[in-house]
Amino acid sequence: MKARDKILSRHKLRPLLERAQKRGKQIVFTNGCFDLLHVGHLRSFEQARGHGDLLVVGVNRDRRVRELKGAGRPVIPEAQRAEMVAGFAAVDYVVLFDEDTPSALIRALRPDIICKGSEYRGQPTEELRTIQELGGRCVFLRQTPGIRTSRILERLA
Repeated sequence: MKARDKILSRHKLRPLLERAQKRGKQIVFTNGCFDLLHVGHLRSFEQARGHGDLLVVGVNRDRRVRELKGAGRPVIPEAQRAEMVAGFAAVDYVVLFDEDTPSALIRALRPDIICKGSEYRGQPTEELRTIQELGGRCVFLRQTPGIRTSRILERLA
């Protein structure tokens, strides 16, 4: 399967996930900008996938990345970022989203588990409340020390 074939809309993805859950599969969800992919992203995807049977990754659309990261971002356009994320073996599906938080996407996809970076531990995020309302749980992933997209960009500047 080509990487781009793993990129689906939330409306096409939900029935696939629902069928998998009916077969007893655990759906894991994580999200981010994923601008300039690095080994930290790879390790996060592998960790997240280890918590279930299927990993769905939400990728922020360009508009939202600009709002979050500032002028000049993203470096890589959304279609290319989504395809690159889909190319990782640990990733089963990718879905682009434009909302300020992934809560609406989580509600639409209804994963069993969401994964967040450890920097969110102890913070009452909207997506944490959403997954708990749906009866799921949140797992916090270990960060790869010293590896951040912003640091890579600083070094390139």
